[in-house]
Amino acid sequence: MVELIILSFSVPMRLIRGLTHLETLQNGCVLTIGNFDGVHLGHQAIIHKLAQQAANLQLPVVVMIFEPQPMEYFLQNNAPSRLMRLREKVLQFSALPVDYLLISKFNKHFANLEAEAFIDNVLLAKLNVKHLVIGDDFHFGKARRGNFALLKESGMRAGFSVENTQTHLLGDVRISSTAIRDALGDGNLALAEKLLGRSYAIYGRIEHGEKLGRTIGFPTANIRLFRKNTPIQGVFAVEMTGIGNSALRGVANVGTRPTCATAHRVVLETHLFNFDKEIYGQPVVVRFMKKLRDEQRFPSLDALKTQIALDIETAQQFFADLP
Repeated sequence: MVELIILSFSVPMRLIRGLTHLETLQNGCVLTIGNFDGVHLGHQAIIHKLAQQAANLQLPVVVMIFEPQPMEYFLQNNAPSRLMRLREKVLQFSALPVDYLLISKFNKHFANLEAEAFIDNVLLAKLNVKHLVIGDDFHFGKARRGNFALLKESGMRAGFSVENTQTHLLGDVRISSTAIRDALGDGNLALAEKLLGRSYAIYGRIEHGEKLGRTIGFPTANIRLFRKNTPIQGVFAVEMTGIGNSALRGVANVGTRPTCATAHRVVLETHLFNFDKEIYGQPVVVRFMKKLRDEQRFPSLDALKTQIALDIETAQQFFADLP
């Protein structure tokens, strides 16, 4: 059993990779199941509501997620871009009242599992669920035969209650991973931040790059994005934390570097203002504050250099104007 020690709770959240590593919960649990991509305000409301029910029943809170996400399994490279990697998702859950984060591998066996078998073998035999919170549009099992109605029926037979997660709104906007993905794609970072409850950010470790930025006077801290696609692309004003005690400001490019790249993998490159230290291997968080422009191909490195200088000037003015 793999444990992730979380300092914010007296009892640490336990990270369980696969049902085979989970001991049967003899006393039962309260459970929710989903992708939880982004762990946004709607997701957070579900977890806090689940925690209240868990306190009433004196049972642990279990969140079950899938890796890869089912859409990624079925659609491969055509799946919607993720808002966060698994590691980032775990970190967000660690700040919520969750006792067990169960990561189930979504594979051929899981995809072909009959809905009734999932209920009997997983929800009942393994998790011993007593209260389940799920979206009324949730489908599961082979050919997506399982649904909210089947869970309600099974709950009445087996003795567990099923509750709808309900829709969470921000004004007239439904809070969802899709809405956040759309906002990021449109460069609307302010809306994405409102729906997430925090600035959109990417976590990663600084790696060695081609060091081309140094040759044109703008050294960058590079983070490889281990994603098939990304919801955010372009040039941004950003803040980086993880180095020292305060946030460092800069400009970042997310994309394939069309002017100078020899490969087509997506990279996050950040030029930090007035900073020149070796930070290779350092884990950092890059928070996206404002989109400056789309990524573009320039006719020469001199033209790229001129544009970077303009981007820096624009970003510095943005930060200067902040309250």
